[in-house]
Amino acid sequence: MKLPFHRTDASDDNSTWQRFIAGDVDAFEQLMSMHFQGLFHYGSKFSRDKEFVKDAIQDLFLILWEKRRKLSHEVVVRPYLMASLRRLMHRSQQSRFPILDISKDNQEANFEIAFSVEQDYIEHESTIVLANKLKHLLDQLPTRQKEVIYLKFFQEMDRTQISEIMDISPQTVSNLLQIAIKQLKNYWGVTLPIFFLMHILI
Repeated sequence: MKLPFHRTDASDDNSTWQRFIAGDVDAFEQLMSMHFQGLFHYGSKFSRDKEFVKDAIQDLFLILWEKRRKLSHEVVVRPYLMASLRRLMHRSQQSRFPILDISKDNQEANFEIAFSVEQDYIEHESTIVLANKLKHLLDQLPTRQKEVIYLKFFQEMDRTQISEIMDISPQTVSNLLQIAIKQLKNYWGVTLPIFFLMHILI
């Protein structure tokens, strides 16, 4: 079964965040409860080591708690947490495998986003065939293009939020998205099935 981010109202998220940075333990636990599952889902796109992903999320929240007095009051919580986890996982990978080149320029070579088809939740065999075709096409995209597609259509992030998460400019986000969609259209031949089927992947 899919494990999307637990959808929360932005104002509720912000209220919880304000209480968290003020030192409210209950707010800290609430943030973890609301976002752990979604962060795990996102982190699992970059590593198949589930325990590593869980440890990274726990480390992230501990770091945030320790630094809470220095954190900004003006953040959009979900993309902020995703961006922080992404950076932490890259740094952790580098410390675990120092002999490997996991510099920013080569992160894409070491992190992989994998798509899957939830066949148990698809009623028609023809839809499964189309979904598997889309999965195959998505898997052929370069990693950064796949991540932009994932954040845009599966996590419903806007261009600014994606740029923050991926640490790239908003224009680069637009460029990557346009290139990825163009490739999918060229391979598929039509537009509608791509976006119709995306909700049954991941």
